[in-house]
This record gives sequence, structure tokens and C-alpha cells, in this order.
Amino acid sequence: MTVIIRKVRQGDADTLAYIQTESWKAAFSDILDAETLRKCTNIDRAAAMYQNLLIENKGNGYILLADGKPHCIAYWDAARDAEFAGKAELICIHSLPDNWHKGYGSQMMDRVLEDIMKAGYSEVVLWVFRDNKRARAFYEAKGFSFTNISKPAFDTEEVLYSKETTRMGEERTL
Repeated sequence: MTVIIRKVRQGDADTLAYIQTESWKAAFSDILDAETLRKCTNIDRAAAMYQNLLIENKGNGYILLADGKPHCIAYWDAARDAEFAGKAELICIHSLPDNWHKGYGSQMMDRVLEDIMKAGYSEVVLWVFRDNKRARAFYEAKGFSFTNISKPAFDTEEVLYSKETTRMGEERTL
């Protein structure tokens, strides 16, 4: 299978929205209540959000193509919360459920972490639903550490993970 990871560009909004909403439907059906999940997976709303990000050239977005078909997306930027100023934040990484556990998310994460290091950040944080055991195991396998910091999100709770990066190719957890 041929894998290409490229930066997002104008015209990608519908693809980004589709991958995000389908990923949320599969991953969060047991975490979020049905009404919250329905609102968060509104494809038109998601497409408009991504279109605005693309127009404003905000964040660092990527699409992974597996044999030419979009499968995985990721976005990172400077951390949004003031208490994490100077750190990068992985805002999202989503993939279509039909190809979960095939290594595509890992390839995407490696690309994102490489770009974060190249941008001069020595630490990256991310928020994940406390009950999202699959994602938490993935982040831990990629060297992220649970920080014991949490906040309410939707009708559940998010927890913070962090990863310190050093020289290119070397990574260590906090």
C-alpha cells in the first residue's frame, strides 16, 4: 500500500470534515451522549470549520492518503491554553475506522512530531477523552505521558497528555 502524507490545502474541507465526523461516530459512540455526538458530527458544520481554517491558513493540517484515498487527518498548532504557552498542541488526529490498527495513525503521528520539532517546540500536549481507552493507549505507545490534568468537555471529561521531544529522531517522555 502506498502512503502519502501531505499538508492540507484549499479544496480539502469536505474531506477533512468527512474523516473527522466518521471517526467521531465510530470512536465516541460509547463516550458521548447521542445528542452531543449528533451535533459534533454535523458534516456541514465541520466542513465550514475546516474551510475557515484553510482560508485563514490557521494551524498545521495534514492528510494521509492510503493508495490515493484519504484516510487520516491531523492538525497541530501552538497550544491554545495560556498555561501551556510555548508548547505545541496536537489538536486532532482522526482516521476512518475501516483502516484502524494498520499503522496509518502511527505514521501520521511520526510526521506531526517531526514537524513540531522542526518548528522549534520541545514539548507537545494533547487533550483526549478520559474514557477513550483506545486513543490513550495509542498516545502512550507513542511516548506521551498522562499528566493528571483534566477539564470538563461536552458531557464528559478530557485529560491532558504531554510529550517532550529532543533532537530529531530522539524522543523522551516527561
